[in-house]
Amino acid sequence: MTDRSAALTIALEALSPVDGRYADKCRELRALFSEAALIRHRVRVEAEWFVFLARGVSLPELASVTPAVLAAAAALAHGAAAAEALAVKAYEQKIAHDVKAVEYYVRGVLAAAGASEAQLEFVHFGCTSEDINNLAYALMLQRARSEVLLPAIERIRAWLVSRAHVDAATPMLSRTHGQAASPTTLGKELANVAARLARAATAFAAVEPLGKMNGAVGNWNAHLAAYPGLDWRAAGERFVSSLGLVWNEYTVQIEPHDWIAAYCDALARVDTILIDFSRDVWGYVSLGYFRQRVVEGEVGSSTMPHKVNPIDFENAEGNLGIANALLRHFADKLPISRWQRDLTDSTVLRNLGPALAHALLAFKSIERGLGRLEADPRRMATDLDANWEVLGEAVQTVMRRYGVPNAYERLKALTRGQRVDASALRAFVADLPLPAAERERLAALTPADYVGLARELARDA
Repeated sequence: MTDRSAALTIALEALSPVDGRYADKCRELRALFSEAALIRHRVRVEAEWFVFLARGVSLPELASVTPAVLAAAAALAHGAAAAEALAVKAYEQKIAHDVKAVEYYVRGVLAAAGASEAQLEFVHFGCTSEDINNLAYALMLQRARSEVLLPAIERIRAWLVSRAHVDAATPMLSRTHGQAASPTTLGKELANVAARLARAATAFAAVEPLGKMNGAVGNWNAHLAAYPGLDWRAAGERFVSSLGLVWNEYTVQIEPHDWIAAYCDALARVDTILIDFSRDVWGYVSLGYFRQRVVEGEVGSSTMPHKVNPIDFENAEGNLGIANALLRHFADKLPISRWQRDLTDSTVLRNLGPALAHALLAFKSIERGLGRLEADPRRMATDLDANWEVLGEAVQTVMRRYGVPNAYERLKALTRGQRVDASALRAFVADLPLPAAERERLAALTPADYVGLARELARDA
């Protein structure tokens, strides 16, 4: 069996579609959230803590640690060997504890580099498993956001801004409550989404990743028992900050996960905006405002050969829904833990990767779908020309300015629930008690012209 065939077999037998059908599209997150990635981040924290105790805290018992041992620890922290995960899992099979297995693995590597038995006792010194776990997950989430998710969101936002500029002056009929409404431009509608997405992405990026390193119940009990004269509070803050995380001093055994809840809420808000956008694009494709480029050889329907379906936006909507179902569960569940801790967060945290993967799948689907869209200004112009009644707002507002009584009611009688063509509207305007210049201006107005500041707003996006 070739490597390609073996990979295909694994994908076909995967239980989750993010590791099966969509495995190639989730590759970036697999490197951050797989079991091997979790082990790699745990090893990093254990190794960094050992180095910190030796050099950051300068414990006298570690003063004689050799450069070779420190180099081995640094190597573990900044570039784990490919076989590392298998070695850790071998320990775990024997002892049935995943974090302790990481400790034993790190001890083994440092022992091979020349660390003494006494020095090895400072691997996992003063730590509870959650000191390692909370920092590992924080690093994973931070990297996923900065390296994968925000760049994907930015690509969508950048497309929206670019197209907003291109189509700033492309007039389009609005629809409120599904009915014809005052016109806009295609560019302005895209600019709206870009602005919403920018705000949501900024809020997502602003969530601070917190971390703790303070022992079994957050009080430095064991640390003070061993070294009562050391300032462990300052040491913990320095260590967590050295990882690029924000210190959380007030915790129980677990870091309370409030920041992860905020992270999930913020990402879910991005997703919700894109669900709204995906549905709108789907509708515009249905109306003919957007055409989709045909991909050579692609099939749209198993029985109707003419079909070019907006499947990218449908797939995006579905994946965003799954992502948000998980993200909102995380936001509701993770900050809740009985007393100083229970284990219910453990299995939930292991599903962070699938949640982010469904969001990433959606982002990529939207990006692919956007690349196939072509605006159809002629179709939009036809729709506008069939709905002259939308100028009723403009006419009655000018009437109000000049004190014409019952302006709204008169336009309501003319336009509500019925189509009005250009000649009927112009005949109505011709009889209005308005200055001649105003009657001429209104008579010259068309639905395509009646877009307010939409062009300017789109160009300023």
